[in-house]
Amino acid sequence: MTAAGRDKLQAELEDLIANQRPEITKRIQIARSYGDLSENSEYQSAKDEQAFVEGRIVTIRKMLENAEIINADSTAADEVSLGKAVTFKELPDEEPETYTIVGSVEADPLAGKISNESPMASALIGKKKGDKVNVPLPNGVEIEVEILDVTTK
Repeated sequence: MTAAGRDKLQAELEDLIANQRPEITKRIQIARSYGDLSENSEYQSAKDEQAFVEGRIVTIRKMLENAEIINADSTAADEVSLGKAVTFKELPDEEPETYTIVGSVEADPLAGKISNESPMASALIGKKKGDKVNVPLPNGVEIEVEILDVTTK
């Protein structure tokens, strides 16, 4: 996981504990005051949300406890590694694409962040600017890409 990913998870954990948990507790107390809990949809909804939030808190804590923070600066400047942005193009003549390689927890392809466990990132990690790399895709096809640039984000 990158340091930015850890910070994002830490911020989410703090929000869950400091804001969402107390808000749900208030909602449960208010719903209880309405009487019969067996037919109280507000109470049930709040309890469901409470279970989700508590589960998420446990999950984030475990992720943070077991996280290994990767320093992108520990590799050569032009070497693809976790935490770096890589610009590549599919050969022979596709448009360049840029993605930041992050841990699986941080992955968000629509935001330009791909997991280090993805086929593309797995093939690119350890390679350098100018390298041509064969990338096996899940459908069994292999594509060739050329690394155009590697930068630290």
